[in-house]
Amino acid sequence: MLPVLYSFRRCPYAIRARYCLALLQVPVALREVVLKDKPAQLLALGGRTTVPQLIDTDGRRYEESADIMHFALSQSKLENRVLQLWPTDSRLNFKIHAWINYNDNHFKYWLDRYKYADRYPEHSEEHYRSKACVFLHRLNERLNQQSFLLGEEISLADIAVFPFIRQFSGVDATWFNNSEYDAVKAWLKRFLDSKVFELVMKKYQPWQSGQEEIVFP
Repeated sequence: MLPVLYSFRRCPYAIRARYCLALLQVPVALREVVLKDKPAQLLALGGRTTVPQLIDTDGRRYEESADIMHFALSQSKLENRVLQLWPTDSRLNFKIHAWINYNDNHFKYWLDRYKYADRYPEHSEEHYRSKACVFLHRLNERLNQQSFLLGEEISLADIAVFPFIRQFSGVDATWFNNSEYDAVKAWLKRFLDSKVFELVMKKYQPWQSGQEEIVFP
């Protein structure tokens, strides 16, 4: 029996949860969800029905992508990689939390308005993009100095942030590709070209009750 992961392939929160599970080689039963037609088993859990959500083998529920990433850390047998992603140094962990917090609570706000500018007619798409670029500027400054956000090795911060930068890059790919954020583009490309990301973005049919479980990764 495996933990069950309800997921939606293109959701950036789901991408970072799956990326962490795949990188740490923590197997789950993947149930791909159609957001407009969520399975009864997910709805029956009650409360939030957003994805990703993970139910472990003891029935514990992890409703946030950050919780799922930490679940993967706790279950992985790859000790060196766990320490790489989540160091024992509390100062480094604070920095990881700071990057994720800014992404989730500040950048995401402007990203949504940039992506769906027609829903927010108070300002132009260019205005929302300029607000989101405050974060890209910070990322670019950091990544001009080193390969990843905390240094020369990947950390949980990189995994948590890159799916949202990917989403940003797709709003106007021509603008992004011609932008000044060369270090961010190189950093993002490293993820998008990885074998792990290929696993993460593999297409599956929507899950239906009674079908054979899909083991991920």
